[in-house]
Amino acid sequence: MPEVWVLGVRHHGPGSARAVRDELHRIRPDLVLVEGPPEADGLLGLAADPGMRPPVALLAYVPGEPSRAAFWPFAEFSPEWQAIAYAAGAGVEARFCDLPAAHALALDADPVRRDPVGELARAAGYDDPERWWEDLVEHRGEAGTLDVIAEAMRAVRDGHVAEGVEARREAYMRRTLRKAAREGFARIAVVCGAWHLPALTPPALTPPALTPPALTLSALGPPVLTPPGHRARGPATAVPAGAPAGPGRPPSAAEDERLLRGLPKVRVEMTWVPWTHGRLAAGAGYGAGVAAPGWYEHLFTAPDRPVERWLARAAAILREEDLPVSSAHVIEAVRLAGGLAVLRGRPLAGLSEVTEAVRAVLCDGDEPKVELVQRRMVVGERLGRVPEATPMVPLRRDLRDEQRRLRMKPETLTGEHDLDLRRPLDLGRSRLLHRLALLDVPWGTPRRARSKGTFKESWSLEWRPELDVALIEAAVWGITVESAATARVRDLADGAGLPELAALVERCLPAHLLGALPYVLARIEDRAALDGEVRHLMAALPALVRARRYGDVRGTEGLADVTESMLARICAGLSPALTGLDEDAARAMAALVDGVHAASGLMDAAGLTGAAAPMASRRWLTTLGAVARRDDLPGLLDGRIVRILSDAEALEDDVAARMARSMSPGNPPARSAAWIEGFLSGGGLLLVHDPRLLATVDAWLTGLSSQEFADALPLLRRTFGAFPAPERRMIGRRIRSGSALRSSEPGGDAGADLDDGLAAGAVRTVREILGRETGGRP
Repeated sequence: MPEVWVLGVRHHGPGSARAVRDELHRIRPDLVLVEGPPEADGLLGLAADPGMRPPVALLAYVPGEPSRAAFWPFAEFSPEWQAIAYAAGAGVEARFCDLPAAHALALDADPVRRDPVGELARAAGYDDPERWWEDLVEHRGEAGTLDVIAEAMRAVRDGHVAEGVEARREAYMRRTLRKAAREGFARIAVVCGAWHLPALTPPALTPPALTPPALTLSALGPPVLTPPGHRARGPATAVPAGAPAGPGRPPSAAEDERLLRGLPKVRVEMTWVPWTHGRLAAGAGYGAGVAAPGWYEHLFTAPDRPVERWLARAAAILREEDLPVSSAHVIEAVRLAGGLAVLRGRPLAGLSEVTEAVRAVLCDGDEPKVELVQRRMVVGERLGRVPEATPMVPLRRDLRDEQRRLRMKPETLTGEHDLDLRRPLDLGRSRLLHRLALLDVPWGTPRRARSKGTFKESWSLEWRPELDVALIEAAVWGITVESAATARVRDLADGAGLPELAALVERCLPAHLLGALPYVLARIEDRAALDGEVRHLMAALPALVRARRYGDVRGTEGLADVTESMLARICAGLSPALTGLDEDAARAMAALVDGVHAASGLMDAAGLTGAAAPMASRRWLTTLGAVARRDDLPGLLDGRIVRILSDAEALEDDVAARMARSMSPGNPPARSAAWIEGFLSGGGLLLVHDPRLLATVDAWLTGLSSQEFADALPLLRRTFGAFPAPERRMIGRRIRSGSALRSSEPGGDAGADLDDGLAAGAVRTVREILGRETGGRP
């Protein structure tokens, strides 16, 4: 029979990783079994590729259902990764031994019911499981780490009976171990979670003794880790061959086969994908995650003087932000961390001590600075890398080629990018990001550009591992980003209504999907001819006009006829559409009216109407003028239409008279307030520059009773609260000074409160702009 070593570890524990690495070099196995899906055995050879850089993860997914996927992450400080790296370096075979992903994705996963590390920490008198683990494993250099972990997990698991998926996983591990023994391997090492260790020591495969432990659990707390009446078994403890299956003996081969018989199964595909330290954190929802991946990586890569190195890195990060941190600060922080560790009886300063030292010494108690160090170091956002030979869906490979061509490196830290679309490189980047957005792969998030102009775009870029799954989902649409986005747009267009189709046109143009645009335009013509709902036409028109005005002219020539026809139908059907609207419907209709008004002006400015057709804005204003004569409109719509006509100098009567009628005592205060909201939604400067309107509003407000004022106040607050602060201040000053009220009286001088001396500079500038002499008569 072969010699078998079962090395129980904590996933992503640097102490476990060092112990596994050292133990494998000591025992020199000829087969290494690692907890993981056996479908990935063919991918293990890529671990030796120079292009592989952890953190990485195995991704298993169901073709055709990529949302059914699972990840197996590995970091450099993961014991399983160190086992894989040892096998690759030593030239020995490595295999995965966990339940196949084909079964795991077909089964309902059992919820995690126990936290063994937390139980052990509480038993040892610790309130923080991570601090207990650091003291037990990470901060001690003695041999025998794996023995201590094995002893602890046997104590916690004593009396536990595996069920459900957990039982099937352990049964498959034992099956893999027996199969390896039959194949003639002489020395087998199994690297798995320590929780599974007691289930993988059958009598026929009893492991030889590991290195004698130099550390015992009793050194860290009261001897309450082993339940009363039980004795913890060491890793070499044998179980009598005739003992019944249960907590003291793993099931037999026949029992395992019965448990694994008839498991549901799906077809899966496997690949390596880049991973991040942030996704290894327990706070990210990863069940086997650790609280501080960045700290654990540091402990693994800097075993000598870890505290000094950590604090020096923290100081460097703060200096990069132009914050003053000297060498003296670092020295004092090291002393403080060490002193705290001594006071707390810890073998070495841990994460809590160095964090307190950073807060007190390096950051002077400033929490935003501490959060910067926490984000950059404690969790970290390192993104791994997979080699060229990694199996990829064609879409993912095309995206990688596009990223290289456009020099867009995927990063996990959010980066702000300003694109100048006049430059071919930035234009290509913009098109790629827009195409990925259409494929629901949100690598970039649009932001408001820092500078004005249609040739500028701003994006926030952040690559997340989940985007690899999104790419697999999008692979059904095509093998390149452009072809997949084109097919996706055509599919969206088939089931979209008129407003959605108009929005789709606007998304196609920046993505430069010239193959999809004619298809979408054809669908728009079909829908516009059949859709009799005026609101749909009003919602679609602005996007189509913007697309025709600012978009690429290729493929959009037919939009002129479509938009003309839509505007004509809107003008014909607007009046009936304004009947019987409640408050919410009136508010939605006011937004549509604003959109059509802006679109009609844009149509005239861009020459989008036919040569023989009347101006679009003239037709639209004529329609609004006819509607404004009605007395049954909701107050919000009435006020908004009057404002539009007033600004266009197309109102039939005086705007002050219209306002006075709308706010007369015969109208309910709520309707008058809604009218003001609609009228002033274009901005409050109108009240500053027209004293008659301000006086009308003031007279109406001062004439309300207490109850009427209370009823109208919410609407008024919403109206005036939307004004910029400078506009509110100017309105308030005019009311307090009374100048607006005096100038609105008969014979009042509207310019009596102006200072000619202060205005002289502005007048001189205006004259220069108009090309007139600054001296003498204009």
